[in-house]
Amino acid sequence: MEVVRMSSLLNSPPTWAGHQQHKTKLALVRAVHTAIYLVMAAATCFVLYAGITGYRGVWLNGALVLVTIEGVVFVGNGRKCPLTAVAQRYGAEKGYVFDTFLPERLARHTFRFFGTLLAAGLLLIVIRMVLA
Repeated sequence: MEVVRMSSLLNSPPTWAGHQQHKTKLALVRAVHTAIYLVMAAATCFVLYAGITGYRGVWLNGALVLVTIEGVVFVGNGRKCPLTAVAQRYGAEKGYVFDTFLPERLARHTFRFFGTLLAAGLLLIVIRMVLA
């Protein structure tokens, strides 16, 4: 009976089946990450819309809850999205484009663009509240 050492298993190249499983898991992580990205983009845009129009209601409350949760998760994970690390574990290359299905040009400027929109929306909401 042959003894198999754990170190040899960990260092051996993945099998074809293992590679396919990683590709499938990576595709799933990228799809989930892309869906979350789109929901968060919509929530951020809705906060800006509410700031511009003065809308108050359940949709604004939901958007604010979503962006707050996203912010807490992001900051709590060292200003990195936890799904990026999961995507890299399943074979995604490092960079902006490999953990979602979004174009690199869009993904590269996400935080600056949506951060500015969110800040503007929140500022407008606060101004409307103070002036009301």
